[in-house]
Amino acid sequence: MTMAGGGGLNRSSSRGQLPPQELLDDLCSRFLLNVPKEELESFERILFLLEQAHWFYEDNSVEHNPNLKSLSFKDFTSLMFKSCTALRPYIAHLDDIYKDFNNYKFRVPVSGAIILDDTYERCLLVKGWKAGASWSFPRGKRNKDEEDHTCAVREVLEETGCDVSTFLNFDDYIEVSIGQQRVRLYIITGVKRDTVFAPQTKKEISEISWHRIDELLPASDDAVSRAVNGMKLYMVAPFLTGLKAWIATHPPPLHQKPETSARGTVWKAKNSSSGSTPVENPVAKAGSDVQAHHVDNRPGRSFRNFRFDTASILQSMEASFLRT
Repeated sequence: MTMAGGGGLNRSSSRGQLPPQELLDDLCSRFLLNVPKEELESFERILFLLEQAHWFYEDNSVEHNPNLKSLSFKDFTSLMFKSCTALRPYIAHLDDIYKDFNNYKFRVPVSGAIILDDTYERCLLVKGWKAGASWSFPRGKRNKDEEDHTCAVREVLEETGCDVSTFLNFDDYIEVSIGQQRVRLYIITGVKRDTVFAPQTKKEISEISWHRIDELLPASDDAVSRAVNGMKLYMVAPFLTGLKAWIATHPPPLHQKPETSARGTVWKAKNSSSGSTPVENPVAKAGSDVQAHHVDNRPGRSFRNFRFDTASILQSMEASFLRT
């Protein structure tokens, strides 16, 4: 099956059936029709909404119906543009829309935390869900009008289950720019050794573990790097020089014996693409990208020859779903 404007469905699993039109209509109604008009003012906003719809499809529809095909976000977006009456006129431009959306995402500020153990010798890292995923500090994109420290607390809670709001010092952070993206990580100390860590989102984190800082070297400006043991890291190396400098001027309050300090894996899911299953009692992806980004009202490079008519789309959506 070939999709106009989005290529064939080649990146998704080859098993299972495509979602039926009834399900696609429901997703369109749930995530596009019933949103404030300002959420439909740009293609960036539309794709953030579709991203949330994709999460819902994968985390709920596919999970409860194994016969459904698991789709990449690009393939899911192609299906939605083809099936949704309001989006169908723009399907010829989908490749450019998708490309500009990804470029836009990499400009959204990111905030998170570097959580240290009581000896300041280890830090907490999380591993992504998919096969071959990297380890990184818990972090994520800022919501619209959200402060850096608020984003950091929210993202750490989502990815580790740990509330660091009472430990966060506004002045203790390291900030770097990676490409066009500003990344700020707050240094967190005081988290107890017996803290129970577990992600609060589905299919996002597969493992949480303490790692020795001296084994994460060498420090570099590269977003992707390797630890001494070969472990794949993402957005870790650029923070190591600043972290070591901070530790050098902030000795730990108590010098714990090595055997009493935090160490190793503290949470691991059972089955995923990287060896895990969804966590129990997961919550929705709070602070999702659908609300998360400042709207860039400038037209994308590929959109100069046509306008995104919000009123027409709303009317088209309303007419479509009133008939159903």
